Amino acid sequence: MKRIAVLGYHKIGPPAPGGWETWFYIPEAVFAEQLATLRDCGWQAVDLATFVQGLTEPELLPERTAFITFDDGQRSVREVALPVLERFGYPAVLFMPTDFVGGTNDFDSEPDERLCDWDDLRELLRRGVAVQSHGVSHRSFSELAPAGRAQELEHSKAALEAELEQAVELFAYPYGDDAGVPPELRETLARAGYRAAFGYGGGPFAIPADDPYRLERIPMGPDTDLDQALEPGGNDGGS
Repeated sequence: MKRIAVLGYHKIGPPAPGGWETWFYIPEAVFAEQLATLRDCGWQAVDLATFVQGLTEPELLPERTAFITFDDGQRSVREVALPVLERFGYPAVLFMPTDFVGGTNDFDSEPDERLCDWDDLRELLRRGVAVQSHGVSHRSFSELAPAGRAQELEHSKAALEAELEQAVELFAYPYGDDAGVPPELRETLARAGYRAAFGYGGGPFAIPADDPYRLERIPMGPDTDLDQALEPGGNDGGS
């Protein structure tokens, strides 16, 4: 049975001056070790197009498919993570909340960090990191009415597609909060053109997936035992 492991990252490298270490910061060397674990365990990293096509045509995917993702758009993805990804030849996806392009992570209690601006996002895209939606305001979907969820999905997709001239087909729920994916949300996702949506927690899953709008991701921190997490049922699990 073919399996997909979606890795969910945030920050690679040290905190900005004046910041402090949290679980979401992964040292560059540890990040490289985690990518080496993927390789050594026989997981093949795929790009956005391959992943999306594989959702409906699993025969196109490797037996062990890895999909590397980053939430929130920290500039360290370009400055620290990207050279490591390139060294391994691995593509990735960054999920960006559009209200915060070129700003800071005002939406959480983590240390202030610079987020990618449009030029950063274009450079990431050019070098193999696709940019997909993390909403507009990074608000939890459980806090929003159906109209607010629709606005988050539609406006973020439109902004990213207009600025980056690439299709937006994937969504990552802010904080991993999918509000239970009620029917109206599922319909809005489909109508807007999203092929899949990700939470934050869980482990590898079989393909074809039971529900493309509730896909699991392995939360990645500096102490994540990736060997164990890659095993069936090896990681129980926002962002």
